[in-house]
Amino acid sequence: MTTVSQRELVVLGTASQVPTKQRNHNGYLLRWDDEGVLFDPGEGTQRQMTYAGVSATHLTRIAITHFHGDHSLGLAGVVQRINLDRVPHPVDVWFPASGFEYYDRLVNATSYYRRAELRPHPIAGPGVVDVSGTPFEVRAVALSHPVETFGYRLTEPPGRRILPDRLREHGLSGPIIAELQHHGSVEIDGRTVTLDEVSEPRPGQSFAFVMDTRLCDGVNELAVGADMLVIEATFLDADAHLATEYGHLTAGQAARVAAKAGAHTLVLTHFSQRYRSLDDHLTEAEKYFTGEIHIATDLTRIPLPPRRHH
Repeated sequence: MTTVSQRELVVLGTASQVPTKQRNHNGYLLRWDDEGVLFDPGEGTQRQMTYAGVSATHLTRIAITHFHGDHSLGLAGVVQRINLDRVPHPVDVWFPASGFEYYDRLVNATSYYRRAELRPHPIAGPGVVDVSGTPFEVRAVALSHPVETFGYRLTEPPGRRILPDRLREHGLSGPIIAELQHHGSVEIDGRTVTLDEVSEPRPGQSFAFVMDTRLCDGVNELAVGADMLVIEATFLDADAHLATEYGHLTAGQAARVAAKAGAHTLVLTHFSQRYRSLDDHLTEAEKYFTGEIHIATDLTRIPLPPRRHH
């Protein structure tokens, strides 16, 4: 199996409505410590996972933004693979409640043996998604597309980073460190040592996923301060009229959103088949966003940026 960093985006597919020889339909796996969140599995996602060295057992959650085929037709194969491989843990699936009939059809597309637990979470409206056991909060935000569409934002709460040098200074080692983290202070040799004395603030990280949408308030809400913003850039600014008509964004619009929102790393994806080369997408984005930009390419891995220090 391919070695991966603790937190990274594994790009499985980057095409919009029509796949090309170079670009498979959508599919994005966010590896976040022990979590594996699969976003928008389009056709061919199961095979792309194999090419990328991703196992079905890596998946803990599946998030679907909307029920257009290029974002959801691969769900049937992925679900059957989860069962075939007897994934030992439950897999949560988030999706717009208005598309429940499509979810049901995909999950029950053909006959197969049910050997894993799939937990559907239909989302009736914007807000915090009902999840348990995640190291981050998941928020669904309404977007503007011909069918009901939600973007997703994952936000890790801030914490504290233990400093080994400070532990040594206070003579702390072994199980007492866990006690200190749990209670916030410990007694040692007749004195009290607090967690603040041996640690420093550790900001939480955030990840935003913005698929098929025209410009709207939800796009900006998802992007604000994101450490990594994965956002569709179906068209170029020269074709902005098409983007507005069909409910999409241009590379320039996505970059302007990222700049205004103070995002750290910008990942552009979901490219129309009309563009053989994506060089112009990068050039256009660089006009407006001075941070790190990735033009997503199938089967590449993009690490989450280092934590910010405020």
